[in-house]
Amino acid sequence: MAREYLFTSESVTEGHPDKIADQVSDAILDAILAEEAELERMGHVSSNGAVASLADVRCACETLLTTGSVIVAGEIRTQSNVDVQRVVRETIREIGYDRAKYGFDHETCGVINMIHEQSPDIAQGVDGTFARADKDEVARLGAGDQGMMFGYATDETETLMPMPYFLAQHMAMRLAAVRKDGTLPYLRPDGKTQVTVRYEGDVPVEVRAVVISTQHAPNVEDMDGIKADMLEHVIAPVLDEAGIAWDDARIYVNPTGRFVVGGPMGDTGLTGRKIIVDTYGGMGRHGGGAFSGKDCTKVDRSAAYAARWVAKNVVAAGLAHRCEVQLAYAIGISEPVSIMVDTFGTATVDERKIEQAVARVFDLRPGAIIRDLDLRRPIFRKTAAYGHFGRNDPDFTWERTDRVDELLAAVE
Repeated sequence: MAREYLFTSESVTEGHPDKIADQVSDAILDAILAEEAELERMGHVSSNGAVASLADVRCACETLLTTGSVIVAGEIRTQSNVDVQRVVRETIREIGYDRAKYGFDHETCGVINMIHEQSPDIAQGVDGTFARADKDEVARLGAGDQGMMFGYATDETETLMPMPYFLAQHMAMRLAAVRKDGTLPYLRPDGKTQVTVRYEGDVPVEVRAVVISTQHAPNVEDMDGIKADMLEHVIAPVLDEAGIAWDDARIYVNPTGRFVVGGPMGDTGLTGRKIIVDTYGGMGRHGGGAFSGKDCTKVDRSAAYAARWVAKNVVAAGLAHRCEVQLAYAIGISEPVSIMVDTFGTATVDERKIEQAVARVFDLRPGAIIRDLDLRRPIFRKTAAYGHFGRNDPDFTWERTDRVDELLAAVE
């Protein structure tokens, strides 16, 4: 008899304080990439003779938000001259904190810029100290740090994401959509979703519980009305479209009874504090490194994207029903120190053949990942809310299943 169990995942909206921090960090990264690309196109040369190049950009940007204040810090190398104040305020405005009555707004918050230059000790490893004579960036570029990264895929949803996270993610997106389009104008930007799914073996069979906490206007005190709105406009549309049973699900909306104070006024926000929301809702493992604010030479980000790309192609090829990929790197070294493929006993061929095929089909050196996934584009702010994986967006190149045929040929 198949094992029966419950699994729960959560997501948050773009107005959650930690997600605001992630989006600010990635908006700064995007602004640097966009301006550096323009300088490169123009053939800009700095006063010290350096020619502008996207390949030379390094960014590790951290953001902290609290009541009335935003602090931006980190290590950056670029020839661009980004207006950090403008980027921070515009990002906060677009998220929805654009009025003082919300407790936090883009015009009156203080912005402190503490960004400084990247450490030369780190730079020399990434830039390729160990292969300086090689002009090929793919061969020369070393990993930006040591560490391990994971990627995961499962065939239980159309996006090859775990069902509990898929549902929580889409509810969070719906929560933002009905706020922005005016369907529920009393909603405010901060919000969280949580979904519990009952499994039989590896098959999700029904939703057992849904929790939604949504910030709202202070004059709205009818909690039953908010719950009815959540059922009609957020919960039912997502669950019905997913085609999963939820007749007996327990529904909790704003369980404390009131959620007026939210965003940075209600809780401090910090870049990189929602890494499980960023990935697979806890179903797949996580190496520990956050993504936002980091340029693509940081394998915390680029290799995690590559691991998802690999795992998704393995599942899309029908080689396994579930797949987890681990990559590990040493700072300054281009080749990964290890590659692991785990199919949890769901492989349709010998798992060793899958692992060998992955090593043959995918070039997992940082420079090759950057090249193959085209990661030097200003696309990262939109990854910083509603998850980095499982989204149908052409800019999310790691979601492509473009190596299926090669994997099948390599296995044969």
